[in-house]
Amino acid sequence: MHTARLTLDPAFRIGSIDRRLFGSFVEHMGRCVYTGIFEPGHPRADDLGFRQDVLELAGELGVTVVRYPGGNFVSNYRWEDGVGPRESRPTRLDLAWRSIESNQFGLGEYMAWIRRLGAEPMLAVNLGTRGLAEAVDLLEYCNFPGGTEMSDRRIKNGDPDPYGVKLWCLGNEMDGPWQIGHQTPMEYGRKAAETARAMRRLDPSVELVACGSSNRQMPTFGSWEATVLEQCYDQVDYVSMHAYYQERDGDADSFLASAVDMDAFIEDVIATADHVRAVNRSGKRLRISFDEWNVWYADRFPGEAGLDWAQAPRLIEDEYNVLDAVVVGTYLISLIGHADRVAIGCQAQLANIIAPIRTEPGGPAWRQSIFHPFAAAARLARGDALRVEPESPLLETAKYGPVPALTAAASLDAETGGAALFAVNRDRTTPLELTVDLRALPGATLRSHVLLADDDQRATNNQHNPDRVVPRTAAGRVEDGRLTVTLPPASWNVVELSTDARSPA
Repeated sequence: MHTARLTLDPAFRIGSIDRRLFGSFVEHMGRCVYTGIFEPGHPRADDLGFRQDVLELAGELGVTVVRYPGGNFVSNYRWEDGVGPRESRPTRLDLAWRSIESNQFGLGEYMAWIRRLGAEPMLAVNLGTRGLAEAVDLLEYCNFPGGTEMSDRRIKNGDPDPYGVKLWCLGNEMDGPWQIGHQTPMEYGRKAAETARAMRRLDPSVELVACGSSNRQMPTFGSWEATVLEQCYDQVDYVSMHAYYQERDGDADSFLASAVDMDAFIEDVIATADHVRAVNRSGKRLRISFDEWNVWYADRFPGEAGLDWAQAPRLIEDEYNVLDAVVVGTYLISLIGHADRVAIGCQAQLANIIAPIRTEPGGPAWRQSIFHPFAAAARLARGDALRVEPESPLLETAKYGPVPALTAAASLDAETGGAALFAVNRDRTTPLELTVDLRALPGATLRSHVLLADDDQRATNNQHNPDRVVPRTAAGRVEDGRLTVTLPPASWNVVELSTDARSPA
């Protein structure tokens, strides 16, 4: 058995954990909406056609904010098609995913679903094929009380009260050549700035997200952020990040280490944003909206050009195993570990499309393996993120070189004294005995140690065996101000503690 150690100390504060870090994403893509969250006629559908089984699982998952309606879908979307009487809504071709869109689920349905979930809405505007005027119309429809064309249309459509949407994405992945309406960074930056100015005139309380790079491997990464932010830095509040990872060529060790790339990506974007801040002599510091992230086996997807036109096709419905769940746990650790700058996170997507929740039309819904680390982090990561600086053995990986076997993050809620440690043992063959110095946390006691691991690291959940991969409790002990727990090979671990460390009255 290998050994590792770290320290939990309230003095090692990174920053407050924004509850919006535990968000999700619903796009009109494949079966995420239709037969995912929305299926009139399903045995568990409510009066509005929402699948209650999915709503219950989304509540258990702990989702705090949901980005909608895209994604690539938004860049060819007319939001007006999805409001008003359903029988009069047009059927359109979605050019992003070569799908036939019925528009039976639209803005009003999304807002009603969000209210039933108890989450915060996050809307994206179409800056691909449309622009400033349509974005302002949408904002007026959503947030203006009444007495104008767009707000009165909302009232006529059955929603007398404003939606009060605060979070807005100014387009989606506009750096990507695959994006309908793809633009240069100068073109997009200027459009984002002018759209932001107009939206703030209508509603000064909105929070706006500028599009960063679609991923760190884009040839324009870095220069895209710099040019875009030079145009719109003082008009926006966040810059977006998107990242997906997968195991390639059976290299599980590099896959388990892939969060080191996520960490580097975050730090590069922070550095670029801060450079623009310095050049602009701006008094504000941008934060990050990491509004698409997950494990996605993109190599299995042939590309949208090869798809046949269809309504709600089965598309990118990856089935996740134990290793995938452990890796998702490392991404959550990365997000928590950058809580001072990463304010919003959206795991993509919620249902069916590379999702923690899977469904069958007319049938069951179930939790995928990646559901469990997200749910634990959303429930327990509260208050302040703490820097832990683990000491750990190194693992050699083909892609990233030597990487620590242990990655970890921690939180402390000074209102309740509750603390949580999130830890992953990346070593696939050897357990890790972890010692945690708790002497700076008076009265620390162990409440629970829950882990996700399995002798079969490729085990998955499916509709026939939905609970094959589930967390289990494990032992641990606190003696003389030190916690000792054993982390099995390739495992995601959550240690919950009670302490007397509270904020002064």
